[in-house]
Amino acid sequence: MALRRVLGLSDGDLMRADAKPCSRLMNHTAIVFSFGGAMSFWVLARLHYGPRITVPRSLRWAACGALTMSSGTALLVRLLSCQCEPQNIAAFDKGDKGE
Repeated sequence: MALRRVLGLSDGDLMRADAKPCSRLMNHTAIVFSFGGAMSFWVLARLHYGPRITVPRSLRWAACGALTMSSGTALLVRLLSCQCEPQNIAAFDKGDKGE
């Protein structure tokens, strides 16, 4: 599913043996950006509604921000990261780490 080969950014080589696997990289990225997305959308809600903000409304905005940012960045990592190229996923699943 990686777009690197289509965009001409991939040379088809296997990653180093100590590289993070694609699933762990996507997971870590989603965790970090879910927190950042929640905080940024919470700030946007405070700016948008001003003194009319309520707790359920701000929590709803924060939840939407966390979901949007985590899924969006995980998708971008999946599409553009060299660890997520098919040959690297196959090598990691097979247990051959390029040694």
